[in-house]
Amino acid sequence: MTDPTAIVLLSGGLDSVTTLAIARAAGRTCYALSFRYGQRHEHELVLARRLATTLGAARHLVVDIDLAQFGGSALTANIDVPKDRPIESMSGDIPITYVPARNTVFLSYALAFAEVTGAEEIYLGVNAVDYSGYPDCRPEFIDAFEKMANLATKAAVEGRHLSIQAPLLLLTKAEIITRGLELGVDYGSTSTCYDPDAAGAACGRCDACALRLRAFADLGLRDPAPYQGAAS
Repeated sequence: MTDPTAIVLLSGGLDSVTTLAIARAAGRTCYALSFRYGQRHEHELVLARRLATTLGAARHLVVDIDLAQFGGSALTANIDVPKDRPIESMSGDIPITYVPARNTVFLSYALAFAEVTGAEEIYLGVNAVDYSGYPDCRPEFIDAFEKMANLATKAAVEGRHLSIQAPLLLLTKAEIITRGLELGVDYGSTSTCYDPDAAGAACGRCDACALRLRAFADLGLRDPAPYQGAAS
C-alpha cells in the first residue's frame, strides 16, 4: 500500500513548514503548494522551495496569482506594515496586514489540486492562539470550508471525503516551535517577517516577528533566522 497523499500549503514561514513536517511524520506523501500572489515578502518562496526538498515533499508547485491588483493589504499594496505594536493588542482587531480572502483562495487552489491528485487531506498552518486577528485562521472557517469542499467536488460526490487538517490551530507559538524542533525543522531557514529587507533578513518589529521572537524567548532559545540589526 502507498502512503496517503496530502496537499500542504507551504509559505516558507514557521507555521507552514512545521505543518509540512507534521504531515510527513504522519506518513503522508506531501504535495506542497505555494503562491506568488503579489506579496511584498516574496523571499519566503525561495525558502519554501528549499524546505520542500529538505522535508521530503514529493512535489512542490508555486502558483502565480495576483491579489495585489485588488490591494487592501499592507502585504500586497503600498501601505506601511505596522511595527512595534504591543502583542496584547494584536488579536483585538483585524490588522491591515490581513489579505482579503487569502486563505479562501489558497484553499480553493489546494482543493482543485487534491481532486486531480487523489489527495484526501489538505494541511494548512493556521493558528487561532498566537495570531494577528485574521478571520480566516479561526476554527469556524476551517470547518465551514471542509463542509463546502465536500459539497462542491466530483471526488466527494463519488465518495472520496476530503478533510482539512490544521494541526497547529490550538497551539501556542512556543508549542509549535517545540513540535517542529522535535521533528528536525531548521527554523533558521524560515521567514515569518511581513517586511524583510532585500536579502530576506527579518525586520524584528512587525506583528509576525514580535510573536515569533516572543515564542523563542519563552522557550529560552535564540531565533536562528536572520534579522536586521540586533532584533533577534
